[in-house]
Amino acid sequence: MQLCNQNLNQLPATVQRPHYERSKVAPAIVHLGVGAFHRAHQSVMTEAVLASGDLGWGIVGAGLMTSGTKDALAPQDGLYTLVIRSEGAEQLQVVGAITELLGGANDLGQVLLRMCAPSTRIVSLTVTEKGYYLDPASGKLQLQAPAIQADLATPTTPRTILGLIVQALKHRKANNIAPFTVLSCDNLPSNGKTAKAAVLAFAREVDAELATWIEAQVSFPCSMVDRITPATTDADRAYVNAQLGLTDAWPIVTEQFVQWVIEDNFTMGRPDWTLGGAVFSNEIEAWEDMKLRCLNGAHSTLAYLGQLTGRETVADAMQLPLITDMLDRLWAEVLEVLHAPAGVNPQGYVE
Repeated sequence: MQLCNQNLNQLPATVQRPHYERSKVAPAIVHLGVGAFHRAHQSVMTEAVLASGDLGWGIVGAGLMTSGTKDALAPQDGLYTLVIRSEGAEQLQVVGAITELLGGANDLGQVLLRMCAPSTRIVSLTVTEKGYYLDPASGKLQLQAPAIQADLATPTTPRTILGLIVQALKHRKANNIAPFTVLSCDNLPSNGKTAKAAVLAFAREVDAELATWIEAQVSFPCSMVDRITPATTDADRAYVNAQLGLTDAWPIVTEQFVQWVIEDNFTMGRPDWTLGGAVFSNEIEAWEDMKLRCLNGAHSTLAYLGQLTGRETVADAMQLPLITDMLDRLWAEVLEVLHAPAGVNPQGYVE
């Protein structure tokens, strides 16, 4: 049997699953780029909100490039299994936060309609750096990119995130509908500022007055994200299906550690993602600095020294005292000069 709403009661008692009434969940978030990371991160934190009884924050997941996620999960009513692994422990959870799936070029019209809907309060993004079409050197919009040229030529049938966002906001402005918040969840420094710069640059090419309105009325909060989420393998699928006693076409396997720090700046409200472990803070740059120096710096050190000592993975590198002793010295040096966010113990973060 396939994992779906009808078969939730067939799951083993050890597997967490939605206990709220999914038919009553109201979609309020359109997420562009519904890949593995989103399903291990923002979606599972939204699941905690729904589990609390606040059913006003369902997710419409949209794949812009392909229909792969839709093809896998739509027959499962959007349900999928999240496997959280740590040393010596494992937890399986079926997540139900995604209430609708769209995917591929043929669904882009539907995606735009969902973004235009008054019920949509947040449009969130995991589209990688390339999805913003900004030149890395100058920070300017890549006007010569074929996809951008196509959207500017036919703005009512957009195919890029910039075209979709600007066209949806144009519709909302014309119809006196409050603008949604654009929430970047990509692993980029100052990602909200990047999203805002890209959207405004595109909007200025379409309608200068609209661009002025967007700049004044639309929120682009920055956020910092972290969770290692490898690509799902056939072995993962076989293992999960054996544990469930049901078939899940696309489970996700991830680590125990997860972090999401969000600037609290939303035009139409937002879920209480702290229920899933998120932090709302207006010190995003300090959080990013701590992550880049303590986590990314240590991760690079593990990789470089691991390669030099013949280790093939970070996990292997962590078994060598020569390397872990070096990490302790590195962290001690970083912590001496780090300006941590208010109320945060950086030594605890390192641990």
